[in-house]
Parts: sequence; C-alpha cells; structure tokens
Amino acid sequence: MSIADRETNLKVSGDLEVTVASTMMPCGMARVTMQVLQSATNAHVYEQERRTMTSVTASHFVSRSSYVGSQGSETTANLGQIGLKSQSMTHNGLRSLNMVDKLQFRTQSFAKKSVKKAHATGNDTCGKIVCQQGGMDLVFVATEVGPWSKTGGLGDVLGGLPPAMAARGHRVMTISPRFDQYKDAWDTSVVVQIQVGNKVETVRYYHCYKRGVDRVFVDHPMFLEKVWGKTGSKIYGPAAGEDYQDNLLRFSLFCLAALEAPRVLSLESSKHFSGPYGEDVVFVANDWHTGILPCYLKSMYQSKGVYMNAKVVFCIHNIAYQGRFAFSDFSLLNLPDDYKSSFDFKDGYNKPVKGRKINWLKAGVLEAHRVMTVSPYYAQELVSGEEKGVELDNYLRISGITGIVNGMDVQEWNPATDKYLSIKYEITTVLSAKPLLKEELQAEVGLPVDRDIPVIGFIGRLEEQKGSDILAAAIPMLAKYDMQIVVLGTGKKYMEKQIAELEKKYPDKI
Repeated sequence: MSIADRETNLKVSGDLEVTVASTMMPCGMARVTMQVLQSATNAHVYEQERRTMTSVTASHFVSRSSYVGSQGSETTANLGQIGLKSQSMTHNGLRSLNMVDKLQFRTQSFAKKSVKKAHATGNDTCGKIVCQQGGMDLVFVATEVGPWSKTGGLGDVLGGLPPAMAARGHRVMTISPRFDQYKDAWDTSVVVQIQVGNKVETVRYYHCYKRGVDRVFVDHPMFLEKVWGKTGSKIYGPAAGEDYQDNLLRFSLFCLAALEAPRVLSLESSKHFSGPYGEDVVFVANDWHTGILPCYLKSMYQSKGVYMNAKVVFCIHNIAYQGRFAFSDFSLLNLPDDYKSSFDFKDGYNKPVKGRKINWLKAGVLEAHRVMTVSPYYAQELVSGEEKGVELDNYLRISGITGIVNGMDVQEWNPATDKYLSIKYEITTVLSAKPLLKEELQAEVGLPVDRDIPVIGFIGRLEEQKGSDILAAAIPMLAKYDMQIVVLGTGKKYMEKQIAELEKKYPDKI
C-alpha cells in the first residue's frame, strides 16, 4: 500500500474547516493522534508534525464553563508442512516444487528480508520503540482491546494504535475489563477498593507487556462471571442488542479502577520505562462506557490536588451508542450535583427509558479536554444535524471535534506472515497466491470453486448503520450475475434470518 500524504483544506457548512491528510498506516495515525494529545496537554499551539493532520473543529468556540452555566505472527514459514527444507522434497521423496511451494519459499525469503530491513530503518519503523525527548504517558481506556476482547472496530483500534504510539517513544498503557481468563495476563497482586453506588467493591489488576504496551485488565466478578468464555458476544449484554441491567454500575467501576491504575501499578516490563506512570498522564477514553471518566477525574481527584496535570481525550467510535439511563440513576454515580447538567438529556426516541435521562456520551463530550472521532468524514457527519449526530450535534459543535482516520496494523495485516493464511504471499507473489486462496475460501464456505468468478465479501454488524439492509435488498439482483457473495457478521435477528433465507434461495451464490 502506498502512503500518499497530502493536505487539502475544505470548507464545510460555513463554520467548519476541514484539513484532510491521506494516510492509512499506523505510523501516520500515531503522528496525528500525538498532535491531538499534545494539544490537550498544552495551552500553546505546537508545530504540526511533518506528516498528516486531519481535523474538524468549530471555528467559534464556546467555553464549557459558560455553556454549563448557561500481534505480529512468526515470519518463518512452516517448511515441514509445505515440503521444503534444504532441498525440494516431500514426505514422498524428491520432486519439483509445485506452485504453492514456490510461493511459500519466495514469501519466506521476502519476509526475512523485510524483518531485517525493518530493524535497520530506525525511527520510520512502527513496532520498534524509539525513545524521544518529550514523550508522553498515554493511558487508553476502553471496554474492548484486541485480541483479548473485541466485538468490532473499537477492539481493533485499541489493539493496533497503542503499539504505534509506543513506537513513537511514548509510554503507553491500555486498560480494559478482564472478561476472560487471559492466559498471557498475570495477577499483579495489586488490590484497590472502590465505592460504586452504595457498595464498596474490590478490584484486582492483571497485566502483560506486548509490543511495547502495558496491557492492564481490571478483574471483578461484574466482568468475568458474566462474560467468561464468551467474550465476543456478551461484553455488553446477554445477547446482541440487549444490555445488562447493571451496565451503569459495571462501567462506573471500570472507570474508577482505570483512574487508579497509573498511580498504583509499578510496572517494570519495559527496558525504557519503569515504576508507576504517575499523575502527569493523558487518558484516552473511548465511547460512552468511559464518558464518565473525565467527571470522576475532576470531582474525585483534581478537586483534591491529585492528577492536576492530567488530561482526557474522549474518542467517539460510534455515536449511536450513548449510554442513556433513567435520570434517577444519577444518584448511583456518586458525583456532585454540579455535573447533572452535563448528563441531563431529553431522549427524542423514548428508548430505552421514556422521558428525561442521563447520557454518558454527552457528559464525555462536555467534560473532556478534547473530543475526537475515527475519521474526518465522520466528524463532519456528527455536526451536520440531529439525525447523523443522533441528537448530540449541538454539543459537538460547542466542544469541537477532531477526526483522525483509523490506521491499519501492518504487523497484524501482513499476508507474508499471517498465521491464518495457508498460503503466504507478498508483492511479487500476490497475483499467483490470491486465486489459490480464493479457491480455498470458496471451498470452505460451500460455494462452487471457480477462480475466475468475482467474489464479494461483507464483514460487519448486520444493522442499518452498516448498510446491511441495502446489501440484503441488492442480493436478489446480484444473484442474476456470475458472481458470489460471502457475508460474515451478526446483529439484528431479523437481518440474520434474512441473510440465512437468501443463502437457502441462492446456494451457489451466497
């Protein structure tokens, strides 16, 4: 993939100016993310980094106070499996190399050279930690962190972005719930007591160090006992589209535990950093589950002289999920009444509770020091009106919002080393390998094997926001043509049923 960095200024709806820079690689994403984080920790404007910055910000800011007042896989191919050692032979004896063997042999050599080259390129290499003067202590807080817990893009971003930031010389921690018995995460023996609602709960911290990042997991029965063994489908509720009744308390506990972690955990895994992260950190809170974190930071810590230099960047991955609860539940949050206005919300859709509510996402937008989202285009959408902003567009125009394109983890998505591919490939073998992998996919999903037929793939949640309804409506028309469609995803029950019925109707197509 080529990296073409270009900057274009666009005027959007009068008051908004968009600076768009094209980059889809994690190094680029790390650079622009670092700029947002730096601007959150300093009053003056920093010089922009040489490569890529994307932003959508309100040109007329209203102060918040005035408003409230008003894994990389192994690089060596398994030569035993494909019959290659020091010569071209199989278990049955000597023979000429077939196409698959040739591809694997060439790809193995390419992968080795790529690894050597990567270690020699220094600062330009994502994954290699380069200590820089002025690096920050970054703490990403999210309910999903791939590959340990993931239901969608949030887990992917938290899996790939932190290592890219670590490669830039920052000290980086991620904090997520311990939903399962993660084999690579060890008990730190650190225990803290936290008041949640009218009870005092005890949490433990588990830890592992991967690709330059401290991965921290909050252990409590609210997370482990509900989800254990079924992390992918039961993080937020017993089934898709359903919420656990105690989600408000679960994620309150999680945010409070996350705020304690940088102060109480003395981590020694990195050769570059040691000891606790301390109080001069930037928290990167993600989606509604962490919207309350800046409120707790201000009311429980900064009001007592703790974390005085800490800042919160709040990232919106999907504004459709906002954490709306009954207004009476505000008392369970143990926050001063001063924060009621930040949570107070009138739900126009009367779901899930009719009338006046509290809204965690709204609180995150108003109380964080900076608000960002996953692309410049999505940032434009969120401030374009009530429908796209899901009733929060006015608040986003007040806070301002920055859009940064999600990058791609080039270690995870590397076909030369991908452990899930039976046939590895690289730039010189892609045209030969792809047809073979295509045939393997067709056979695995039960479609007629034909390397010449176009295959369309859809991966995503089955719901209107992802366009699944448009796909389902188009399939009967597409089935008239010589093509095949592979759909992977779960979601709304009626859509799952609709796709299953289309598969039965067009068995050679879907």
